[in-house]
Amino acid sequence: MLFFSNKKKGAVMDENVAETDNLDSLIVGKRIRALRNEKRMTLDTLAEILGRATSYVSGIETGKKDPKLAELQTIAKALDVELDELINSRIPTGRAALEIEFEKAQRGPLFKKLNLPELPVRKSLTDDSIKVVLGLHNELQRMHSERAATPEEARRANTDLRKKMRSKNNFFPELEKLAFELHQAIGHKGGPLSQRLSADLAHHLGFTLHYVSDLPYSTRSVTDSKNMRIYLPRNAQGDPRTTLLQALAAYALGNKDVKSYEDFLQQRVEVNYLAGALLIDQTSAVKFLKEAKQNRELAVEDLRDTYAVGYETAAHRFTNLATEHLGIPVHFLKAHSTGALSKAYENDGVLFPTDALGAVEGQTVCKRWSARQVFGHEDRLTPFHQYTDKPNGTYWCTSRIESGPNGDFSISVGTPFEHVKWFRGRETKRRGFSSCPDENCCRVPSADMTNRWAGFAKPQAIVNSSLLAAMPKGPVPGVDQIEVFEFLETHSPTE
Repeated sequence: MLFFSNKKKGAVMDENVAETDNLDSLIVGKRIRALRNEKRMTLDTLAEILGRATSYVSGIETGKKDPKLAELQTIAKALDVELDELINSRIPTGRAALEIEFEKAQRGPLFKKLNLPELPVRKSLTDDSIKVVLGLHNELQRMHSERAATPEEARRANTDLRKKMRSKNNFFPELEKLAFELHQAIGHKGGPLSQRLSADLAHHLGFTLHYVSDLPYSTRSVTDSKNMRIYLPRNAQGDPRTTLLQALAAYALGNKDVKSYEDFLQQRVEVNYLAGALLIDQTSAVKFLKEAKQNRELAVEDLRDTYAVGYETAAHRFTNLATEHLGIPVHFLKAHSTGALSKAYENDGVLFPTDALGAVEGQTVCKRWSARQVFGHEDRLTPFHQYTDKPNGTYWCTSRIESGPNGDFSISVGTPFEHVKWFRGRETKRRGFSSCPDENCCRVPSADMTNRWAGFAKPQAIVNSSLLAAMPKGPVPGVDQIEVFEFLETHSPTE
């Protein structure tokens, strides 16, 4: 996967600022506490020097608060050490290392799923006690990993991929550059990419296009790089440009046969990103969005309408550009009408539902979120906006429903309350309250309802066979390779 730094070119940054980008707050906190105790300084004294509440400084030392650079500089001065002594990347040893590992384990998704109370790290907690708890935790982690079949392997890869996307604010400069170069090659000056220019791009890359009615059922398109042909469905649903551009993006990126789900997912993200950047070029889109922000009229549907793309494509593209160019953190999610989450991205701190290993795919979205509430909104032409008070803050979200062969899905884009001032729809009076992932929010029936129906309700579940199936083998998971080869044998030009 191509992941690149999102620092502006030519930007001058203090070296210490760069060093604080990826600080481990637990390690920093342990160093501060150790140095403070060494200096025989009380927590109250350090808080007074910082001009902060004692509870805030305690949060820094326990790794629950991320101090600003200026605060770290003040702390270093108060403790009579160099700033590097606080922020260097050396891992502590001995007791401090045990405490850091222990606290990280308690904050992880597996420990949270156990619904156990947090065990404070006190001096009375011996090293051996910590090692026992860590041993049990690590064994549970190992059992979960071993038990996980191939679909779970894919979800773990997706979780790692989402972390990398978040670290780059979902913005990949090299893919933007490649899209720009391809636009230049076909004379595209910005704005909507026409079907003619999409075909011109195929011809520029050396392909001829062939529309067929017998495309293998498991494929969106088939690229024959031997004869430089791209086969597309004759009666395609949706935007015909998207399927073509995805095929061209895969070729332009030089994608190889995948060897794992990780490869498959990484290539899919790259292909979808490049196809989106071709449909909505960065230069004109950023100008459009900056003007909308200045007028406090940001709206995903305006991006959709201006570039003649689907709402999901516009929402994805908005997440590519919003943080990098507008300074707005966002989240995106796609949820089925049943509540199952199929896609998600965030860099604004919103808490998505996860399993014990941190994966979001297939998890159920809170019924009180905009992504679920929109299904009760009959007017599908008018955007659905909602504020939701969540455990870690208030978020505003805009949602729409898109229908396809697999049913209805909601597409949602949201942002924290402090950034909603830039968006159209901020005046909505809709407001929800969600305490998820607390199961009592919307997942566990009330005591009265349980008393009335426990033992009497006997539902029959629909079991999807794919839940029990192993990962389809082959260069592209889920694609029938024999059918593809037979298709090419039929359609390839005779020599």
